Amino acid sequence: MASSSSSLLLPIGSVSGRSLCAYHQGISYDKFRGLVPRCSNSELGLRVSRTRGCDIKLSLMKRRDVIGLVFGASTLLTDSYDAKGAGLPPEEKPRLCDDKCEKELENVPMVTTESGLQYKDIKVGSGPSPPIGFQVAANYVAMVPSGQIFDSSLEKGLPYLFRVGSGQVIKGLDEGILSMKVGGKRRLYIPGPLAFPKGLTSAPGRPRVAPSSPVVFDVSLEYIPGLEADEE
Repeated sequence: MASSSSSLLLPIGSVSGRSLCAYHQGISYDKFRGLVPRCSNSELGLRVSRTRGCDIKLSLMKRRDVIGLVFGASTLLTDSYDAKGAGLPPEEKPRLCDDKCEKELENVPMVTTESGLQYKDIKVGSGPSPPIGFQVAANYVAMVPSGQIFDSSLEKGLPYLFRVGSGQVIKGLDEGILSMKVGGKRRLYIPGPLAFPKGLTSAPGRPRVAPSSPVVFDVSLEYIPGLEADEE
C-alpha cells in the first residue's frame, strides 16, 4: 500500500522505484537478479549497500517530487483565487444616500454660500441648530467627486463627536453643519480651499485626496449633547 501511494507522487511517465534503482546502477533489474542468484555475506553486504544507496536517492527524488507537486498546487490555487477576486465587483460600503436618494437629490435645488460651499438637503431636520462651540454628534460619508469613499463614520459604527465652529474639522464641514438642524441630512460639495490643504494619502480601499481638491460629504446631524430636541 505504501509503495503504490508513493508511486503516485512521481511525475507522469516516470519509471517505478525498482526499475529506477536498476537503471541508476547501469543494468536492468532482471539482469541483476539473474547474475546474483545466490549471495555470499560480502556480496550480500555489497548488494544491501547498493540497495540502500538507491533507496536514499529514490527517497530524495520522491521528496523533490512531493515539494514540486505541493508548490505547483498552491500556485494554481493562488492564481485561481486571484483570477476570481479580480472579477468581483468592488465591496459595497454603507452610505447615507442610497440609489433612491440619489435620484431624488437630482431635483433638490443647490444652495451656494459666500465661501463657495454648496449643499443640498437630503432631509431637513426638526431639532435645534448647533451653537458655535457646542459639541455635536454627526455621521458622515466622505467621498472624492467620483463617488469613491475615503472616510466614513458608518464603517466605524459610531457618530463622530466634535465642537462645531472650533476648527476641529475642515472648514467646509464646519460651515455646513452649523446651519443644519438635528435629524437632518445634507450633501456638502466642499471646494478645495475649504477641504484638505495638505491632502490625504491613499490606503487600501481608500483613494488619494489631492491637496486643496474638492470633496463631497454626506452628513447627518444626530444630536447635540446638552440641548433638548424640542429646543429652537
